[in-house]
Amino acid sequence: MLIVSHRTLNILAALFWFSGGIALLLKGSSLLLEADIMNPEKNWPWAAAMVAVLIGGIKAKFLFSPSCRKNLVRIAALKQPNIWQFFKPTFLVALILMIMVGATLSKIALGNYPLLLVVGALDLTIATALLGSSYVFWMHESSAK
Repeated sequence: MLIVSHRTLNILAALFWFSGGIALLLKGSSLLLEADIMNPEKNWPWAAAMVAVLIGGIKAKFLFSPSCRKNLVRIAALKQPNIWQFFKPTFLVALILMIMVGATLSKIALGNYPLLLVVGALDLTIATALLGSSYVFWMHESSAK
C-alpha cells in the first residue's frame, strides 16, 4: 500500500471537497442560467439561487462542517494512512452514486423549466454547503503548520 502522511490525507480531503463544490457551483449555475434563457421574463432562477445559497449555508454550518471535523479526527487516528483513506470507502461509493444520480437528473431536466430550477437549486445548495464547510479543512491545515 502507498503510505502517506496525515497532512497529505487532510490536503487531499480538502481538495476533493472543494473541487466538488466548484463543480456543483458551475453545474447548478449553468442549469439556472439555462432556465433564465428559456423564460427571461421570470425571476424564478434568481429566487431559486438565493434560496439555495441560504439553505446551503445552513447545511454547511450544521451538517457538513461537523462531518468535515469528524473526517479530520478519523484521519488523525489512522496508524498507517494510505493515500486512498482521505474519505471512508462507504463515502466514496455513496459519492459515485450521487454523481450518477446528479448527472441523470441534469439530463432529464434539459429543456424542462421547472426541473431546471429544481436541479439547479439542488446543485447550488450542495455546492454552497461544500464550499461553506471547506473552511474546516483549510483552517485545520493552516493550524497544523
